Amino acid sequence: MKNALCLLIVALLASAAVAQDDVHRTIRFDARDGVSITADLYIAHADLTKPMIVLCHQAGWSRGEYREIAPKLNELGFNCIAIDQRSGGAVNDVSNETLASAKRAKKGTTFVDARSDMIDTLKFVKGTFAHGKLILWGSSYSAALSLKIAGDETDLVDGVLAFAPGEYFERFGQPEDWVQSSASKIQDPAFVTSAKNEYEKWNAIFDAIPSDAKQKFVPTTKGNHGSRALWEKFDDNAAYWSEVKTFLSQFAE
Repeated sequence: MKNALCLLIVALLASAAVAQDDVHRTIRFDARDGVSITADLYIAHADLTKPMIVLCHQAGWSRGEYREIAPKLNELGFNCIAIDQRSGGAVNDVSNETLASAKRAKKGTTFVDARSDMIDTLKFVKGTFAHGKLILWGSSYSAALSLKIAGDETDLVDGVLAFAPGEYFERFGQPEDWVQSSASKIQDPAFVTSAKNEYEKWNAIFDAIPSDAKQKFVPTTKGNHGSRALWEKFDDNAAYWSEVKTFLSQFAE
């Protein structure tokens, strides 16, 4: 009954989006500690067996990082959900509501604290909006967390994309190889990229991934930090998109 209801809800969301020329709907759900997570749901395919991508933003930003990117992923055959993690701010005129909720509840808002928001989102969408493959996508600090989660929570993730990861967590009391140690357990497909001058920050992490289905991209141009590398305003966005499409093609039905 629950699955049937979810299917009906998603179908209604999809039809409303088409009717109103609006590609997303904002939803809210509770994290394990009661903080309200705000997310934009991009359901272009009522068939919930289509692969779903959980999109996570970079430091100081919000789910607004994906307003341009998510619809293009819809066109490639993926449903998406872009979340506000509790460590962030605003971008593209979209404020981070999860951060505001965490502050009201007097909860931590560091990079490390945001890890639970990502895991709770995966658990929330798995079996509700996502009945097929579930892919985690991160930007900057959340790219690093995505790789960590992909290694530590193998039952939640079927693939991972990391835009500009690194060992960003020593100042929060974590070991210098906190991400790399988890990446060494990733068995699912993994994609890593960044700006050209950031390669050394994640090369060792990438090398530690044992998966046979891993892929990296280092641009020949300057490139850009995080998922914004895919924004149309940047002249070299097409090179990034080409690599992303190649990687994601293995999940397409």
